[in-house]
Amino acid sequence: MNDTILARIADTLETRLPENGGDPSTSYVAKLLAKAPDAFLKKIGEEATELVMASKDGEREQIVYETADLWFHCLVALTHHHIRPEEILAELARREGLSGLQEKASRSA
Repeated sequence: MNDTILARIADTLETRLPENGGDPSTSYVAKLLAKAPDAFLKKIGEEATELVMASKDGEREQIVYETADLWFHCLVALTHHHIRPEEILAELARREGLSGLQEKASRSA
């Protein structure tokens, strides 16, 4: 169930792409995508910083809120690059059970 919300959001975001008729005058996401990549990259940076600050302060509710904002803007970035969240979930599944140290070592090999 948790991954289906990502797919539904991705489906909606795809409709906001300029080539799919996304209208920057009526859609926040279409506006970000029309000014891609700078607009959504700036938002990802802002949201990541806000998550860092909420985490530093230990504000549980704010951590959840800022993580949702960060994930959303990351989904916008994925949409721009025509990458589905299912691809990210598959990569996470591939890594499941691997030592983080082993996974990192495999990338540098």
